[in-house]
Amino acid sequence: MISKKVTIKNPTGLHLRPAGLFCKMALEYESKITFHYRDTEGNAKSVLSVLGACIKSGDTIEIVCEGKDEEKALEAMVELVESGIGE
Repeated sequence: MISKKVTIKNPTGLHLRPAGLFCKMALEYESKITFHYRDTEGNAKSVLSVLGACIKSGDTIEIVCEGKDEEKALEAMVELVESGIGE
């Protein structure tokens, strides 16, 4: 299991479109991918879980990957968030 904290950079936070891109990226990997935000843990492969967390611009989340391809998965998820998730 590996993890990394990242700050949400896109100005609108994880609303529907970026949440969808976040989940789409997570679904490309076999590993279990979760995120921790404040006192909650969410499934990065579930749009409802991501939207329900109400993550705003400037918030810090921890992405946690566990499985065969955890290193590649974490690298891709962190890169996506740091790039602004397409915005």
